[in-house]
Amino acid sequence: MEIRINPASLMRGKVVLPASKSISNRALVIYALSQGKAHHDASLFDGLQHISDCDDTQVMWNALTRMPHQIDIKAAGTAMRFLTAYLCTQEGTHEITGTARMRQRPIGVLVDALRSLGAQIDYVENEGFPPLRIKGGELAGGKLELPAGVSSQYVSALLMIGPTLANGLQLRLVGEIVSRPYIEMTLHIMRHFGAKAQWTADNCIQVEPGGYHPIPYYIESDWSASSYWYEMVALTGDDKAEVVLPGLFPHSLQGDCAIRQLFDQLGVSTTFLTDEEGVESVCLRKSGQPVTRMEYDFTHQPDLAQTLVATCAALGIPFRFQGLQSLKIKETDRMAALRTELGKLGFDIMEHDGSMLTWDGHRRTVDNPLPADTYEDHRMAMALAPLALKEGMLRMNDPGVVSKSYPTFWDHLQQVGFKIEAS
Repeated sequence: MEIRINPASLMRGKVVLPASKSISNRALVIYALSQGKAHHDASLFDGLQHISDCDDTQVMWNALTRMPHQIDIKAAGTAMRFLTAYLCTQEGTHEITGTARMRQRPIGVLVDALRSLGAQIDYVENEGFPPLRIKGGELAGGKLELPAGVSSQYVSALLMIGPTLANGLQLRLVGEIVSRPYIEMTLHIMRHFGAKAQWTADNCIQVEPGGYHPIPYYIESDWSASSYWYEMVALTGDDKAEVVLPGLFPHSLQGDCAIRQLFDQLGVSTTFLTDEEGVESVCLRKSGQPVTRMEYDFTHQPDLAQTLVATCAALGIPFRFQGLQSLKIKETDRMAALRTELGKLGFDIMEHDGSMLTWDGHRRTVDNPLPADTYEDHRMAMALAPLALKEGMLRMNDPGVVSKSYPTFWDHLQQVGFKIEAS
C-alpha cells in the first residue's frame, strides 16, 4: 500500500502516546516470573496498568497467557530475546520463531550464555539463528561473562531470569557497554518486584536468588514515540507550535528521555506540566535557533538515531553521529535504509566503519522523488513521515509497519491536521 502524507499547516494539540513497550515487555516477563509459572490466563497480569497495545507487546502477551507449543513472535526482537530466556525456566518444550527477517537476526550469544547456565536449546534450522527449540526447567545459574557490545536485550533477558535461578546470577560484561540505560531500566523494574540486583563494579552485576513478588505497577508513556513529535515541532513552519504529551515523567526509566536535551539543540523546548488530577505531561514548543552543526554518540540511545538523522537533514544541519553499530542488526540495516531513503530526497549520507553516519550539509536537486520505503521497520516510517512538513508532501510504501510500537501513529497525525491519503 502507498500513501500520500500531506502536512498540517499548524502543529497544535494533545496527543496520548502509547505506553512504553520497553517497560511493558520487561514488566510482563517479570510479572509472569513472579507467579512461579505461566498460568495461561490473562488474569495473571491484573496488577499491571497501562500496558502497551503495540505488536511487540501483543506477541509477548499472547505467548505468556497461552504458552502454545510453537510461539511466533513475528518481527518482535525484544520478544525473541526475552522469551528465549523465560522459556528456559519454564517446564515443557516450546519452539520460538518469527518472520524471515527475524530468522536472519543472530541470537547465538544469548543461546550460548543460557546453555552455560544449564539451558537445553537447539537450533531448528540455521546455527546461531532462530527458530529455537527450548526444553525448559530449573536452572542452576552462577557466574557468566558476556560481550558488552552485544544488544542490551541479551543482558536484560539474562538478568530478568536471575532471581529464579537456584544460585542467582553473577554477570560480567566484557568491553564497552552499549545501551546502558536499558540495562538500568531492567534493574529498576526488577527491584520494584522485589529482586535484589545491583552493580558490584562498573561492569559486573550481582542478582541474588529469591524470585519476585507480584506488586502492582503503572507503565509510563513511551519517550521513543515522543521523538517523532519533537521532530514535527522542529520541522513545522508554525512558530507558535505547541504539542502536549501526557504520561511522560521527568525522572524516567527510559534512556530515550534524552530526546529532550537533543532537541533543545534543534530549537524545541520541553516544559513539564502536572494537571489538577496529578497527570504529568510535557509541552513541546519552538524555542530559539537550532545549532549550525550537530555531533552525538548514540551508543546509549540507538532508537533515536533515525529521528535525529532525518531532522538534521531536513533542517540543513550537517552532522556527525557515531555509536550506531547496533542499527545494522535491528528490524533492518537502519544505516543502509537511512542512506537509501534520504538519498531519494537528495541527501547523500555517508557511512563510516559501520558505526558512524555523517552529512556535509549539501543536498542534490531531485525531481519527483520515489516513494519512501519502510523496510518492515516501524521507526523508518515514523522518522520519515514528518519530512512532509518540509517537502510539502511525501509518498510512503507499507505505512502499516508503525503497529509494531505505535499503532495509532497515523490517526494522531490526522488529529493535528495531517492528511493521509491512499495513492
